[in-house]
Amino acid sequence: MSMHNPPHPGEFIAATYMEPYGISCRFLAGKLDVAASTLNRVLKGQSGISPEMALRLSKSLGRSPESWLAMQYSFDLWQAKKSVKLSKVSKLDVDAA
Repeated sequence: MSMHNPPHPGEFIAATYMEPYGISCRFLAGKLDVAASTLNRVLKGQSGISPEMALRLSKSLGRSPESWLAMQYSFDLWQAKKSVKLSKVSKLDVDAA
């Protein structure tokens, strides 16, 4: 079952880990061994979670790498459903081919 309007993983990271505990972007970036600018792009929703970042997040924050990637996938699919026009796409009838 798909989530209605799932959050971007960066939004989830900020709301679940950073804001409640007063963790800065620079501090968390250091824990992840990435540049603060890289993490900042994720937090702002300008970049997605890559498999590499999923591994880093899993080790630093917990949750499985697969769950981080699933969160990104859910967000991306939700966004695509809102913007991709499918009116000219038709079903392929393989029996007629």
